[in-house]
Amino acid sequence: MQAVVSVTPAALPEVLLHTAVVRPVFLWGAPGIGKSSLVRQFAQSLGLECVSLLGTQLAPEDLIGVPQIVEGRSRFCPPEQIARDEPYCLFLDELNAASADVQKAFYSLILDRRIGSYMLPAGSVVIGAGNRATDQALARPMPSALLNRLIHVHLQASTADWLDWALREEIHTWVTEYLTQRPDHLWSLPPKTEEPFSTPRSWHMLSDALHSYGPDVSDDQVRLLAYGTLTPTHASAFLAYLKTVRNAFGLEAIVKGEARWPDAPADRDLLYFLTEAFRARLARDLPADKRHASPGVRKFAFRAKTLLVELAEISLEMAQLVIAEGEDGSPALPAWFLVEAARDMPRLVAARR
Repeated sequence: MQAVVSVTPAALPEVLLHTAVVRPVFLWGAPGIGKSSLVRQFAQSLGLECVSLLGTQLAPEDLIGVPQIVEGRSRFCPPEQIARDEPYCLFLDELNAASADVQKAFYSLILDRRIGSYMLPAGSVVIGAGNRATDQALARPMPSALLNRLIHVHLQASTADWLDWALREEIHTWVTEYLTQRPDHLWSLPPKTEEPFSTPRSWHMLSDALHSYGPDVSDDQVRLLAYGTLTPTHASAFLAYLKTVRNAFGLEAIVKGEARWPDAPADRDLLYFLTEAFRARLARDLPADKRHASPGVRKFAFRAKTLLVELAEISLEMAQLVIAEGEDGSPALPAWFLVEAARDMPRLVAARR
C-alpha cells in the first residue's frame, strides 16, 4: 500500500488517541522506523498493558483457542494471553505477513472485538502494524474484508523526532551528532540483496554496541560495527565523521581557515565526508535570493568560493560534487551563488598562483 498522507512519530500518539480508541488501526511503515516501540509507548500513555502477537509466528488455533466440552457442548477457549479481564492494548505486529488462515482468524477480533464467546474488555484498543511489499519485507496481500475493517495510518521516519527521543534515551553522542549533520542518513531504502541498511533501529543498535565497547573502542571495532548495522555508504561516511571527531578536524575549522582540506590519499573518505557536509551547509545557509542574505552570509559565500578553488586543486571531482544538481535534476545551491562562483573562479585561481 502506498502512502498518500503520512504522519511523523511525534504526531502519531494524537492520531491514535482519536482513532484507536474507537476503531482498530493498522500502522504501515518501513522496517526499523519504530512502529512497535511507538505502539508500546502509546499503550503506556493510556495506562494499558501492551500484549503483542507476532503474525508470522501464529497459527489460527493460537487465536481462537482449542475446543472444550462444557455441559455437553463444545466451546472454544481463547488463549490466556488474549482472554483478559482488564482492558489492554492488543498489538498485532506483522499482521499482513501472517498466513491467510491467521488473517481470517483476526476478522471477528478486529471487527467485533470477539473471539468465540470472549469479548475484549471495554476500553481495550486493537492496533495492527506491518511493512509494505515495496520495502523488500515479507508482506502478503491483505484480504479486502480485513483491509476494510481497519483505519490505515502511514508512518514516516523523522530525524527531528528521532533525535529528540535519542537525547532523552542517551543514544551515543557519536550517533546523535552525526545524524544532526546528516539527517538524510537516518533511513535508507531496504536493499534487494541481503545486507545491512540504515534505519532508526539500526542506529540504535550501533549506539548500544558503542556504549558496550566503551570509550576505548578502536577504529577497527567501530568499522566492524558500522558496516554490520548500516548501509555501506552511510557506514563509510560515519567512519569519516569519526576521523573529524578523533582528530579535531572539522568543517568549521576549514571554513575559519584554521585547517585545510585533507589531501592525503588515506584521507579520501574524510575528504568526501567534508565535501558533502560543505555542500549541505551551503544549501542550508545560502538564501534563494541574494537580496535576503545578511552581511555574515555574504561573507561566508565569498569564503566558500575560495574553498571551492582549494578543493578543486585537491580533487576536481569533489569540487564538482559541491555544485552538482540534486537527485531530481534541479540545482541544489542557489542560482546566484553558482553564477558568482563561475564568474569569480578564474580570478580566485589566478590569485592563488
